[in-house]
Amino acid sequence: MKLWLDQINSELGRIFIVSDGNALCAIDFHDYDPRMRKLLSQRYDNYELVEKSNPQGFSDRVQAYFDRDFTALDHLPVNPGGTAFQQQVWQALRSIPVGKTWTYGALATHLGKPTASRAVGMANSLNPIGIVLPCHRVVGANGKLTGYAGGLDRKQWLLDHEKPTGLQASLALN
Repeated sequence: MKLWLDQINSELGRIFIVSDGNALCAIDFHDYDPRMRKLLSQRYDNYELVEKSNPQGFSDRVQAYFDRDFTALDHLPVNPGGTAFQQQVWQALRSIPVGKTWTYGALATHLGKPTASRAVGMANSLNPIGIVLPCHRVVGANGKLTGYAGGLDRKQWLLDHEKPTGLQASLALN
């Protein structure tokens, strides 16, 4: 199976964007390439990454997010694979508003499984489409940053990036 691979530069370093020709199937940071390839090999028995500039316009949309267009990722088609439960968790991540965080417990409750916070955390750790499926918006029960496949520094940067600034912040208060 051929998968399309593009790379963009961001404030967080180079980011790999992988498409199956219809939907995003992976986004990861360049220094997490082995993780991305491992997750892809668990989904696709035999795949080949073929470089392609801006497949389906996805790279432009991810870049727009970094340029503070926080709606750019809202309706991107995704194909994360995974179990039915993982897919449910990953899709629910899109319910967390930009600039907000939920705890693992709150996400589990949102899914109607209030005792499944550990399972939600495990699913979160295997999210193959970070940023678009915003697992960085999930924090520990005490509100502190916990686990992020791209590293806690990147998680903090993404959360800071999504905070309202200037006029946005004053509009949010009204």
